[in-house]
Amino acid sequence: MEKKALGRGLDALLPSVRPVSMPELPEVQHLLVDSIVPSRYQPRQTFSPEELAELTASLKQSGLLQPILVRRKGDGIYELISGERRWRAAKQAGLETIQAVIRNCGDEESVVLALVENLQRADLNPMEMARSYHRMMNEFGLTQDIIAQRVGCERSSIANVVRLINFPLEVQQLIETNQLSMGHAKVILGLSGQSEQLRIAQLVVSKSLSVRETEKIIESSPVAKKRGTKELRQTPWSDVEERLQKRLGTKVIIQKGRRGGKIVIHYFSPPELDGILETLLN
Repeated sequence: MEKKALGRGLDALLPSVRPVSMPELPEVQHLLVDSIVPSRYQPRQTFSPEELAELTASLKQSGLLQPILVRRKGDGIYELISGERRWRAAKQAGLETIQAVIRNCGDEESVVLALVENLQRADLNPMEMARSYHRMMNEFGLTQDIIAQRVGCERSSIANVVRLINFPLEVQQLIETNQLSMGHAKVILGLSGQSEQLRIAQLVVSKSLSVRETEKIIESSPVAKKRGTKELRQTPWSDVEERLQKRLGTKVIIQKGRRGGKIVIHYFSPPELDGILETLLN
């Protein structure tokens, strides 16, 4: 009887421990390097030869520390979602196989996953980000709000970056090669003509101008003077305009009339218009 009582007492004090269910880790497989192809949705367009050589040497020395992410394309072929630099380094290192996680996903999820991974690694320059966002909006019909939720940033940040697409190709190349900073780009976007934008961008690069110096030059240009006069008349509403621009992620102008006035909201693509309407109506 005592043993039974003692047994019950121990059971009460030390109840049997049930194993806690842990989330399943993705299965890592070894795939043939030659069975993998790059993704047409890869946001990263530039691969530094020096960095690739360093990664190749690291692979030969220590192996792959993080598997790549792929999806099936059929007939034994896999398409990269993320990890193209690791895959390129594996090819250069002469590896026959590479560790990979296979994920079943469509085009939309693939481009989002690739973008998020690169953003987390801070691997993308502003133009690569702009093209990725623009593609998500135009090819998949995603609004800026949805993109912001997917990649984890403010909607206004998406809107500011997407505007870089409006630059002439020569200016885009200066941004992509880090000759022109995002700060410079934001200032130059205030100019209304691609020829003037290109002229100022080339001047910034040739003279290594700071953002503040660029602002002063733009303020003194004929194109900017016209804008400046218009903005000067709207000074009483500048704070409201700025708040609206942050909320909607696009350019907003308040124009005063004799008895009332109007609010002008700019948009640069049909998907961006959808995003603005979604913000206003929700």
